[in-house]
Amino acid sequence: MTILPSGWHTARLADVALVIQGQAPKGKSYNTEGHGLPLFQGKAEFGDLHPTVRKWTTTPTKVSEAGDILLSIRAPVGPTNVAPVQCCIGRGLAAIRANQGTDQRYLLHFLRWHEPELAATATGTTFGAVSGSQIRDIEVPLPALDEQRRIVLMVEEQLSRLEAGSAGVDTASRKLASYEVALLHAATLGRLTSKDRWPAVLAARGPSEDALPQLPDQWRWAKLESLADVVGGVAKDTKKQSGADLLEVPYLRVANVQRGRLDLREVATIRVPAEVANKLTLVKGDVLMNEGGDRDKLGRGWVWQGQIPNCIHQNHVFRVRIRDGILDPRFLSWHGNTFGQAWFQREGKQTTNLASISLNRLRQLPVPVPPLNEQRAIVGEVDRRLSVTAAMRNEIGHARSKAKILNAAILEAAFTGRLSARAELRQAGRVREALAGVLK
Repeated sequence: MTILPSGWHTARLADVALVIQGQAPKGKSYNTEGHGLPLFQGKAEFGDLHPTVRKWTTTPTKVSEAGDILLSIRAPVGPTNVAPVQCCIGRGLAAIRANQGTDQRYLLHFLRWHEPELAATATGTTFGAVSGSQIRDIEVPLPALDEQRRIVLMVEEQLSRLEAGSAGVDTASRKLASYEVALLHAATLGRLTSKDRWPAVLAARGPSEDALPQLPDQWRWAKLESLADVVGGVAKDTKKQSGADLLEVPYLRVANVQRGRLDLREVATIRVPAEVANKLTLVKGDVLMNEGGDRDKLGRGWVWQGQIPNCIHQNHVFRVRIRDGILDPRFLSWHGNTFGQAWFQREGKQTTNLASISLNRLRQLPVPVPPLNEQRAIVGEVDRRLSVTAAMRNEIGHARSKAKILNAAILEAAFTGRLSARAELRQAGRVREALAGVLK
């Protein structure tokens, strides 16, 4: 148990603040036209400090005032927000309002520090939740009100520095992603190894040759179907999953095929006839492209490296098998993920909820074909540059991890009475050192 400084004591949350448990209003009272009070129901509102209003109710039950702390008490337990205006709160929330003698911001930062401990007490089979008594019985370490306010000022100064550094890291991450896209786009259109013959880019309005970007000498445009065999996968039908003659094999879904990578953490299996398994088994070098889903998923994909034996693919994932080694699979996939992304979105079809590109339309994808020796040079140069960006991405990940650790350390020091002016200076230095390298 933490020993608190002299003059501090602990108190139940219910003894230092008003705790209001949410209650859902009648469903008929909900509206999206702004009638009544804003309604916040739970986890969907958490992200920004001040949640966005998406729903209102004309018959509010439990009401929170502007500035109250909104605490998520189910699915998930622990995240906090601040009520931007007077609002109605549903069963997924509790509103917390400090009494006289307790600083509201002090309670907010304390609850954010206490979040992991509170989440660990959640129970439930369908989703985790905590009871009203659990919330009210939270023990809060309390110094005098003036000390609370001093701690809040120090914490918020530290966290603002940390947030500024984190915002810089996020900006660096976005710039890095933009650079990688530009790199791959330039590489597959001949502008990486042929700087002395960069052509003017024409508007690519369709698949015809005269509407495509000009390519360097000895390069040519070709339709995908002239370079590779393009096939669809197996449709999952639960009615056809029984039978002693069926083979159970792993298969890739849209979620497994990301842009520029494969996510193989969760690979499902399916039962299919042996001839289907043989026909659709992936081999090293196959390029995978998604049929659709959200519009930005059209054509998204990467290269299969034989990671899982006997693996096939579902009908929403197309397999592209290049003939006669005419193209490096990575070159083709880079093209599909950059130039192809815009082409797929233009050529795909959109229904109410889904977008898709047909197999026949995919076969018409215009593909640049450089000489093999230039392909090898391009792939080598891109690999070299991507290895540099991968190292930078690792540094960004380390900086984010350090920022999270520092955030927790600042709050821990604050609520165990160890946040002094000298400690503040040390923490500030650690924040700067942790993020400076990434932001250069």
